[in-house]
Parts: sequence; structure tokens; C-alpha cells
Amino acid sequence: MNFQEKINIYHRLECGQANGLCVVIDVLRAFTTAAFAFAKGAQEIILVAEPEDAFRKLSNDRSLILMGEQEGNPIEGFHYGNSPTEISEVSLEGRRLVQRTSSGTQGVVVCPQASFMLISSFVVAEATLKRIVEINPPSVSFIVTGRKNGDEDYALAQYLQKRLLGETVQAQPFLERVLTSPAAARMLTADPKNYKFGKEDLKLSVQIDRFPFAMEVFQSSSGFTARKHLSM
Repeated sequence: MNFQEKINIYHRLECGQANGLCVVIDVLRAFTTAAFAFAKGAQEIILVAEPEDAFRKLSNDRSLILMGEQEGNPIEGFHYGNSPTEISEVSLEGRRLVQRTSSGTQGVVVCPQASFMLISSFVVAEATLKRIVEINPPSVSFIVTGRKNGDEDYALAQYLQKRLLGETVQAQPFLERVLTSPAAARMLTADPKNYKFGKEDLKLSVQIDRFPFAMEVFQSSSGFTARKHLSM
């Protein structure tokens, strides 16, 4: 497939313009955390918009594990926050999770028109590219979810865009944009009473291509569910 002129980048507030295969991006930290959850054995991750949605699902299935945040803070009643460091230290073998975040999962739920959907971060960048090529969609829309236009997410969107267009690019300048982004600064200066993994999470979030799988989202009457996909 020739991807020339078929790739667009939108902020989640512009998601109504997106079409084709939508790649929803949240580098800091939702979809880095999701990737670590899959690496620790999670079977699937249900993506929701509000904490109440997560609690409703938990009331119907007490085996579910809830993870996420609201305005950057842990949600009372959730099992885990929105930290890849925290998730990397637990076993999730065969477990089903529910994730709610202020940016990443919001980008998923506002794109119901997508013909295919992936969620992505730098730790699964190469696998995301492979899955896009396998699907061979008529168009690709990258959805940036970070607040204030999240440069950390634009960095990944632009890196993936250039790779799809066949350009030879070095990853490091794009990773540096993550490290110097306003979102990174907020992580490093957060109140440790609410969030104590800033430095560790930032290091994990720029470990490009750490995992060999993409994260594909399936939509049904019950909502949006992510599962990992290993390309052949």
C-alpha cells in the first residue's frame, strides 16, 4: 500500500474527522501502562470513559481488575493507578482489566466510526507499524490524546507517520520530545502522596519497541476491548 496522502493526525477533540484505521496514542501513560499489563499476562483490557463505567462492570464481574486515574490522581476503589512501573511488578496472568484515564481511554470512546482501531505508545511502536501494514487500510488517522495538544503523543504520531511514508528516521529526537514535554514535567513534580513513580514511569515510557505486540481494539455492544496482537 502507498500511504502517501492517506495519513492524518488529529487531536481527540477532532476525532469526528478521523476515518479508516484509527491509532489512538497515549504515551504518558495510559497505553504504556496497558502494554505493560499485557506483558504481565493480561488477557484483555476494557476501555471506559468514566470511573462509574468501571465500577459498573466490576459489580457485574468481581474478577475484573480496575486501573487508571482521574485528573492524574488514583481513583478510590481502583486496584491500580496509571503507572507502568506499578503494573510491571504484579502478575496479571489470564486476568481481565478495566482501564479509565483522563486522556487515552477518552480518545478511544470518541472514535466509534473507526473501521479498525489500535492503541499505541513508544514501547509498541514497531509492532504498531507492522499491524497497520498487515491491515492495509485505505487511510490511517493518528489520534493524539494528551492535553494541551500533548507533544509526547504528537512525537509518536509523527514518528509512525514518517516510518509509514518510508522515511529513514532516528527515534531519539522523538523520544527526547517525550522527556521534555509538559506532561513529563508534571509527572516529575507530582505530589508523591498521589503519584510516586514519575521518574521510573518516564524511563519505561521511552523504551522504544520493548514489546513485540500491537494492541488492537474491538468494539461491541458492551464497549471497547483491547487485546494484544502478535504479527507473523
